[in-house]
Amino acid sequence: MMNSHLQGATLQDLEQRRPQLEELITAAQNLKNKTSNQEARTVITDRIERIQSQWEEVQEHLQSRRQQLNDMLKDSTQWLEAKEEAEQVLGQARAKLESWKEGPYTMDAIQKKITETKQLNKDLRQWQINVDVVNDLALKLLRDYSADDTRKVHMITENINASWASIHKRVSEREATLEETHRLLQQFPLDLEKFLAWLTEAETTANVLQDATHKQRLLEDSKGVRELMKQWQDLQGEIEAHTDIYHNLDENGQKILRSLEGSDDAALLQRRLDNMNFKWSELRKKSLNIRSHLEASSDQWKRLHLSLQELLVWLQLKDDELSRQAPIGGDFPTVQKQNDVHRAFKRELKTKEPVIMSTLETVRIFLTEQPLEGLEKLYQEPRELPPEERAQNVTRLLRKQAEEVNSEWEKLNLHSADWQRKLDEALERLQELQEATDELDLKLRQAEVIKGSWQPVGDLLIDSLQDHLEKVKALRGEIAPLKENVSHVNDLARQLTTLGIQLSPYNLNTLEDLNTRWKLLQVAVEDRIRQLHEAHRDFGPTSQHFLSTSVQGPWERAISPNKVPYYINHETQTTCWDHPKMTELYQSLADLNNVRFSAYRTAMKLRRLQKALCLDLLSLSAACDALDQHNLKQNDQPMDILQIINCLTTVYDRLEQEHNNLVNVPLCVDMCLNWLLNVYDTGRTGRIRVLSFKTGIISLCKAHLEDKYRYLFKQVASSTGFCDQRRLGLLLHDSIQIPRQLGEVASFGGSNIEPSVRSCFQFANNKPEIEAALFLDWMRLEPQSMVWLPVLHRVAAAETAKHQAKCNICKECPIIGFRYRSLKHFNYDICQSCFFSGRVAKGHKMHYPMVEYCTPTTSGEDVRDFAKVLKNKFRTKRYFAKHPRMGYLPVQTVLEGDNMETNLQAEYDRLKQQHEHKGLSPLPSPPEMMPTSPQSPRDAELIAEAKLLRQHKGRLEARMQILEDHNKQLESQLHRLRQLLEQPQAEAKVNGTTASSPSTSLQRSDSSQPMLLRVVGSQTSESMGEEDLLSPPQDTSTGLEEVMEQLNNSFPSSRGHNVGSLFHLADDLGRAMESLVSVMTDEEGAE
Repeated sequence: MMNSHLQGATLQDLEQRRPQLEELITAAQNLKNKTSNQEARTVITDRIERIQSQWEEVQEHLQSRRQQLNDMLKDSTQWLEAKEEAEQVLGQARAKLESWKEGPYTMDAIQKKITETKQLNKDLRQWQINVDVVNDLALKLLRDYSADDTRKVHMITENINASWASIHKRVSEREATLEETHRLLQQFPLDLEKFLAWLTEAETTANVLQDATHKQRLLEDSKGVRELMKQWQDLQGEIEAHTDIYHNLDENGQKILRSLEGSDDAALLQRRLDNMNFKWSELRKKSLNIRSHLEASSDQWKRLHLSLQELLVWLQLKDDELSRQAPIGGDFPTVQKQNDVHRAFKRELKTKEPVIMSTLETVRIFLTEQPLEGLEKLYQEPRELPPEERAQNVTRLLRKQAEEVNSEWEKLNLHSADWQRKLDEALERLQELQEATDELDLKLRQAEVIKGSWQPVGDLLIDSLQDHLEKVKALRGEIAPLKENVSHVNDLARQLTTLGIQLSPYNLNTLEDLNTRWKLLQVAVEDRIRQLHEAHRDFGPTSQHFLSTSVQGPWERAISPNKVPYYINHETQTTCWDHPKMTELYQSLADLNNVRFSAYRTAMKLRRLQKALCLDLLSLSAACDALDQHNLKQNDQPMDILQIINCLTTVYDRLEQEHNNLVNVPLCVDMCLNWLLNVYDTGRTGRIRVLSFKTGIISLCKAHLEDKYRYLFKQVASSTGFCDQRRLGLLLHDSIQIPRQLGEVASFGGSNIEPSVRSCFQFANNKPEIEAALFLDWMRLEPQSMVWLPVLHRVAAAETAKHQAKCNICKECPIIGFRYRSLKHFNYDICQSCFFSGRVAKGHKMHYPMVEYCTPTTSGEDVRDFAKVLKNKFRTKRYFAKHPRMGYLPVQTVLEGDNMETNLQAEYDRLKQQHEHKGLSPLPSPPEMMPTSPQSPRDAELIAEAKLLRQHKGRLEARMQILEDHNKQLESQLHRLRQLLEQPQAEAKVNGTTASSPSTSLQRSDSSQPMLLRVVGSQTSESMGEEDLLSPPQDTSTGLEEVMEQLNNSFPSSRGHNVGSLFHLADDLGRAMESLVSVMTDEEGAE
């Protein structure tokens, strides 16, 4: 799937580069047409044809490969589905095989097992279809995609077929065994009855022969002896012919007896088997006795001597044969075969036992019954011996031979019993070893199938790394018990070695293979977990690897030990904290330094920053959803870099879905992280508070201004909805860091927020806590420390505004952005570029009142502004110079002005150069590409102490400046009071001055309001030039004539009546403003 996506991306990239190919071919054609050199034309034509041919060949190959990958994906999906079905039926078959246990050896139990086996065979025939489908699909994959890596398919298919063949073999063997057992159980009663009936007939025949051989003078009748010998031979032949039948019946009877243990049928069968064994033993004894009596003659001692010699030779041969059966085999099949051989050997011993016992009994009887006189005649020595000695020699010879036969017989039986014990023990241990190895092999095979299905870590999707990691950990937990299986197998092997059993090469290879596979499986699992951990760390959702694409060469994104990113320029071999794009952005903000008004300068910088970070696309609801999703509710808790990245990734992923072509997620996340660290973590500790993060994001998101105020207030308010001075101070401190980072903090009351907090609570009548409504009322007054935020909203609202007016300075028409209409002159407009740069037209001063618009004006606004212009026509220049209008609610604080910041920066640069000259590096700094020498504690203390002293000096100078400004204001007010007292009453009515409070001069706006109205006077001290303050006052009569002329031009049809009404209105306004000035002057004099 990933390869298919890569092929698709390559094709798309190829199509995107087609215009470049066409441009290249067009340029080559033009070059060809321009040259007259035939050889050059031929070369160009050949190159064009070659590149077109290569392009088409690559495109065709990519399309063919993409189609092949799609087909491969389809076939692989089908094979995987078939494989899962086949593995499912294999699991069912294994479960049924494992459920089979040895049960009673009865007809009902065997019949039930046969039925189960046949049903399983039937299921296997049905399931064979699944296996055949897997094999067919695997064969198709191996045949059609032989050029690709199909080893996993081949291995998994072989495992499935091997498991399936093993199951078939076990089922077939079990079915055959059960059928044979069933046949034996059916035939056993009949065979037993038939054998018992034959035993009865044979006993009758043996009794008749035994009676005949005990008749007197039988040995003298040679013909009768021969006849009886023939009958005995027939009887013995029948006995030997029924020997195997007897042993089979005995073995099967014992099996049935063990399965029926404890039941009534078992007792009945035991009696019948005991009866059979007794009759069989008696029959053989009788047969041997008959032979002994028939063979009794004058040469009897010789025959006994020969029989004993034959028995000794036979016993020696059997002992040698038994010795040759050693040593015990090293695997179960070999020992099983040895056991079968020894079972036949024991059967032969059991068959020979009556012969040996009978011969020994005959010798004993012979020695007891025969007198010494008879032995003298029987034993003839070459030399003459006394009769007594000859008799004693015969006795000693037979007795010695009999004792040897008896000793060898007992020794052979003991040897056979000991060998059987060893075989039984070996069989038990080897069977246990085989079962343990089979079980371990099955479990290892299952784990290896899972291991074989692992994709290379590099091919896994990043989002699936955690899931794969959990699966591998689960597999590690599943194979952990295999360690006990491996130990058990090795212990069994050691026990066999202790017993003197040398394992076969097959078993040794199997053990070595199992141990090796177990170790390799462990290593593979641990390596897989390590690789997935590393991949998850480096590439996972909590990693920063996806941010590495936010920079291009020669830049590289690196991470410090505390996870803070920094950037390496391999071309210059330098490092820096700021993203290259952020550095370019900060450099571009320098273009806005020509804006004279600090609030607008700061707002325009923030607007450019807001757009670069794509936060102008982020709604407040989306931001809140992301914050809630990451459970960022404890505002005092610190956030580390990974938490910040995760939250920002959530924010920008959502923005990418809504604005696909506008948001580059890695770049935006990295840039926003960079900005947040610059604002709230200048020391690059890798942590910022949750409140700081929220303040930064919410301040620059797209939302109504008052909605932002409400949200931010809610973050610092208590559960009851009230906020004290400390909590408000935290909010204002985090807010003022935003303009501080841009170097504009001095224009907003400095970084000391205590005066702003005090101003807010004085506005609330010094209550210990304020509620949201009072906070919003205070913020509507635009306090100096926060005035940059509403101005930012006005800047955003004015970006697309188009006004049908012409700038009186640069002649731009229509005016785009802010429109500034003069309230001193009629039909006088200025665009924002001219206004911000301080450019003025002839006859208009910067301190004249103006109104700001960010949307086209309405007729009502035009009439209102006309009335204000008319009113201001009756005011002198001195009035405007002495009544500047401030665009914010001022707070008295220690200003950290530009001069002080410039001095501090210069001092810092000087100290930095000194320390770099000494081989030291300033702190903090990003990790360098080469090792740097650490800074000594003494130098660091000196730098800190120098900085504190200069800050304290700056504060003292700023306080002195404030006191001087205040003194100047008091002197100006006193001078104005004297002028008012000296002016006649009539002149005061015409030239009366007004002072508007900030609350009336400022009109509210945010992104939701269509109209923005703001009276702009002297925004800061920068807005009033020295030449304006020193210019002479304008003549009142001249101004009046201009007003009359403009009024006559504006109202030609009803000139007299309208002008008279306006004069009456101006007169009334003059009286009202005179009264207001008197009241304000009295209050200022009292102060």
